[in-house]
Amino acid sequence: MNVTYNKLDNVNGEITVTLEEKDYADKVEKQLKEISKHRPEPGFRPGHTPMGLLRKKYGEAVKYDVINKEVGEAVYNYIRQENLAVLGNPVPVKNDDFSMADKDFTFKFKVGVAPEIDTHVNKDLHVPFYEIEVTDEMIDNESKQFRQRFGKQVSGETVEPNALVKGVITELDENGQPKEGGIVVENGIVAPSYFKDKEQTALFEGKKVGETVVFNPYKTCNGNETELSSMLNIEKDQTKDHQGDFSLEIKDIIVVEPAALDQEYFDQLFGKDKVHNEEEYRAALKDMMANALKNDSFYRFTIDAKDGIVKAVGQLELPEEILKDYLVQANEQLTAENVDEAFAGMRGQLEWDLIASAIAKQFDIKVEQEDLVNLAKQAVIQQFAQYGMANVPDDLLEKYSQEMLKDEKTARRMADQAMEFKVFTAVRDNVSLDDKKVSVAEFQALFAPAAEESAEAAE
Repeated sequence: MNVTYNKLDNVNGEITVTLEEKDYADKVEKQLKEISKHRPEPGFRPGHTPMGLLRKKYGEAVKYDVINKEVGEAVYNYIRQENLAVLGNPVPVKNDDFSMADKDFTFKFKVGVAPEIDTHVNKDLHVPFYEIEVTDEMIDNESKQFRQRFGKQVSGETVEPNALVKGVITELDENGQPKEGGIVVENGIVAPSYFKDKEQTALFEGKKVGETVVFNPYKTCNGNETELSSMLNIEKDQTKDHQGDFSLEIKDIIVVEPAALDQEYFDQLFGKDKVHNEEEYRAALKDMMANALKNDSFYRFTIDAKDGIVKAVGQLELPEEILKDYLVQANEQLTAENVDEAFAGMRGQLEWDLIASAIAKQFDIKVEQEDLVNLAKQAVIQQFAQYGMANVPDDLLEKYSQEMLKDEKTARRMADQAMEFKVFTAVRDNVSLDDKKVSVAEFQALFAPAAEESAEAAE
């Protein structure tokens, strides 16, 4: 067997596979013998059917299967061994003179190959990098939120934002009096800040224990059966019959007392003995926020870097015919009539994928198992943080991250994320950064044009 490659142009080539009878004959004979063992012919014991009969009955089909397999493996082995950057699938070249009666065969395949790419990732390429400033006001707001999260529920005297109000909920008639036979909830509880109707929320503002509030439970949740049945302790199918006013005689007001700036709170938030006083606390908060904002800065950098690189590289030459053929074969909804539009829609992403691969090759970037483990641990930390657990024990971190990576789909997704991060890290380290300090508002304004374009596209 002989396999050769002929470069047709920058992005197209042709693989030729020449097969002689000696390359496949023994495998055909072996397969025919297997057929004899498992498909005995009438009058013959399994494994004793004459080869002449087997060749006559199955020879051509077996020969076709063996040759097809041999040629397929030869093509893909050649691609792998020669490191050909093939795009799509090899396309067989039609041969009108082909005959299974022949002994020697020649097969040709058109292949699309990735173009050579100058990534322009060097110090001549300038990319803006935005550092978001952490202000005292931002630290104050962050502190307030954390202290609320780690605070404790206590009885209060006045209804404050986010307070829970407990008391007797009584259904009223059209005259504003307790309705005869109406609903009475002795241990009712409502959360005014979660009401969907803000006019109903306002009725509770500033109220004190012992006062009575007249409100409309149906309006507080826009008639949501689940919420209303829970508030009034009735079945869902009964809620439509109770759309009027109710009174709530306030017996207790539960508010969150912010956590004190003491060692217990510092340890809960940052870990034992990491912070010891208010000065260190504010400094630690600032570092925490700065690190979080670094992720935002890096995300913005990926947008600007990708845009700069794509413009520098220009439109890539692609093996369009082969790629469109591949798309039609892979997607039942695509045909020769509509594949052009589909290809145009995905061309940008395909070009960037090729550029990113070229950058990875340029800087010898590889994704290691350690990269996946680190990403999985970050995901676990974020999940625990949603439940207010800031410091995850190492044993739990290790356990849950390993469990996460057992899922193949998750592992592949994280491998893609790791590669993307390492590619853009290499870009950051090898281009010229134009550092700019900005406020949060200025940073958010950078995304306004994209948001407007999305809104216009939606319309």
